[in-house]
Amino acid sequence: MRLNQNTLLLGKKVVLVPYTSEHVPRYHEWMKSEELQRLTASEPLTLEQEHGMQHSWREDGDKCTFIVLDAEKWQAHPGTTEESCMVGDVNLFLTDLDDPTLGEIEVMIAEPSCRGKGLGTEAVLMMLSYVTKLGLTKFEAKIGQENEPSIRMFQKLHFEQVAVSSIFQEVTLRLTMGEPERQWLLEQTSHVEEQLYRDGSAEPC
Repeated sequence: MRLNQNTLLLGKKVVLVPYTSEHVPRYHEWMKSEELQRLTASEPLTLEQEHGMQHSWREDGDKCTFIVLDAEKWQAHPGTTEESCMVGDVNLFLTDLDDPTLGEIEVMIAEPSCRGKGLGTEAVLMMLSYVTKLGLTKFEAKIGQENEPSIRMFQKLHFEQVAVSSIFQEVTLRLTMGEPERQWLLEQTSHVEEQLYRDGSAEPC
């Protein structure tokens, strides 16, 4: 999605940047992991296929993707490459053509040492806040039944379980944005700064 191609979001724990070709090699290495393939219901791709996927996602009007960087590492070493600070990604998909107010959100913290530290939580909050400009009012997360940490994280973010699929072995959680939820989200993301981004040229403050 071109909406975020020039956008950097700076949080306390994470920095969100658009998914560019610079990030593909590290992302490709992550997705060789059988654990991540299972948790994300993904098939292994070649590096060339991964580059093609990155390009199509960037052009696709139905997907918004940010790469998640470790904010502490990114700010502590000015001039460091984004690839070396990558910890995961967060995505928003517009999956229902009949309901433009509904988006599906997913997050992956690929680096094992970075899990359980709140990076995924902040990344999801920042994405939710960012895409409200699209007029979205309902968000769903589809998570494998075995991925209990992710299920708990979304439940803490006010998502409620609405469906269970025994066929796909996944649960669907939903958040509907009423006024109380909007105010709560605003409070949770009041510290986030939106900055201009141009293909890795943004520098830590």
